[in-house]
Amino acid sequence: MPNRLSAMLVERIRETGPLTVADYMQAALTDPVHGYYVTRDPFGAAGDFITAPEISQIFGELIGLWIADCWDAMGRPRRLKIVELGPGRGTLMADVLRTLRVAPAMLPDPWLIETSPMLRAAQRARIEAQWADSLEDVPPGPMVLIANEFLDALPIRQFSRTEDGWHERLVAATADGSGLEWTLGGTLSRQDAGLPVALDSAEAGDIAETSPAAMALVHGVAARLVRDSGAALFIDYGTTTSRPGDSLQAVRGHQYRDPLDTPGETDLTAHVDFAALAEEAVGAGAVVHGPTPQSLFLESLGIFTRAQVLKRGATPAQSRDIDLAVHRLTAPDQMGSLFKAMALTDPSMPPPAGFP
Repeated sequence: MPNRLSAMLVERIRETGPLTVADYMQAALTDPVHGYYVTRDPFGAAGDFITAPEISQIFGELIGLWIADCWDAMGRPRRLKIVELGPGRGTLMADVLRTLRVAPAMLPDPWLIETSPMLRAAQRARIEAQWADSLEDVPPGPMVLIANEFLDALPIRQFSRTEDGWHERLVAATADGSGLEWTLGGTLSRQDAGLPVALDSAEAGDIAETSPAAMALVHGVAARLVRDSGAALFIDYGTTTSRPGDSLQAVRGHQYRDPLDTPGETDLTAHVDFAALAEEAVGAGAVVHGPTPQSLFLESLGIFTRAQVLKRGATPAQSRDIDLAVHRLTAPDQMGSLFKAMALTDPSMPPPAGFP
């Protein structure tokens, strides 16, 4: 059964034509009345998915130590802006700020980039910070930025390869107006579609994806680091090379759903093309480190050592929970391989911790 947002999108399509996948995702996730992130708290066992900070406090503690190391490499500026994109319930930032007590000479200035009123309320209940709608609203100054599972939720465009070239994949209304379906636009060259050279070898039937929103965001972050000094850490699931694949997925209640079914009621995400984002960051003047698998990144920061320390005073049940959490964060068949970490720094900084 179509929901209210689906009916609104059908009407919009009738008036203006089919939507790009990016426009569809934008409406489904951020519509001011019916958008997914506007109407619910999606995190945790009772929500639709669980992110790394919710799995174990160790994750946030290691990120906090990573920030402290970056701060030291930056020359220990007295006041450091710590910016988080898509901070969820504020769990990661809370763990980071607690860990940064190991650096008493630092005055952390936390900023959360959050547009959801519901999530902002959850964050305010947990931490003291300042909020902004975008990075442009954060005052200038030395900065370390973190973004965990943020890029995957930014809108993407999709293109389908046929015998006569590329066609943009679009969302149309069904003939009877009862719902949504896929269709294709006119023929495009690879260059007109904005696809990388690596996709010249794509075959008929392949799907390719781009994320202009992610590219613009990474470019802006890189330019700011070059201007004001600092580092950024992106952790997400995705690929280290640009290659074909339909990665758009919808999740509700920890189960996969049809992306076009009940928009606004399911989370929509897509894999991150780290190669394309790295090229964009370099073009803006930043130095790129990684991407590296999450397992290697966390191992190099000491996740197993930290787990052993926590287990010293734990009950047997707590020890099992710690082991299960570490396994989920690092095992190749869990989050260890699919998830990658990539850092950006200004050119004056050495490679940050966790990266060769």
